[in-house]
Amino acid sequence: MIDVNNIILNNVQIEQKIRRIAFQIYESNSDEKEIIIAGIADNGYFLAEKISTILSEISPIKITLCKVLIDKKNPITPTTTSINSDEYQNKALVLVDDVLNSGTTLIYGVKHFLEVPLKRFKTAVLVNRNHKKYPVKADFKGISLSTSIKEHIVVEFTPNETIAYLT
Repeated sequence: MIDVNNIILNNVQIEQKIRRIAFQIYESNSDEKEIIIAGIADNGYFLAEKISTILSEISPIKITLCKVLIDKKNPITPTTTSINSDEYQNKALVLVDDVLNSGTTLIYGVKHFLEVPLKRFKTAVLVNRNHKKYPVKADFKGISLSTSIKEHIVVEFTPNETIAYLT
């Protein structure tokens, strides 16, 4: 059971943040014909799906969804994607994850996409923590939090509700 005092963002707040992120992505890519929304599996991909849905509603831009598979326990192993690299080459791409903690997952995701020339490359997260050990930043973020190193942020995506809380 989740302690209601530990809830950072409820479902309504998360939906509002996702909508705002989608508008920001559209604004910074309004001249594009296509945007690749690449979500880091699993929660980053769920977030990417939600962002893609809103982008499709608010813009005429073609949205291509991509799942990014990174071994979070051993990120040095090769990263793979659900689409071929020629499908995102020379296009605008937004790499999405749910929480930016140390930056490890995001930096290895960035590294993967740097092997192919991109037109524009941005990052988006729902929750940005300030404990980075890598020089990576989120261009689009739902909320920034200063938490202790011992605290952990969990984002739960269920069919009916999304919630972010502290453990």
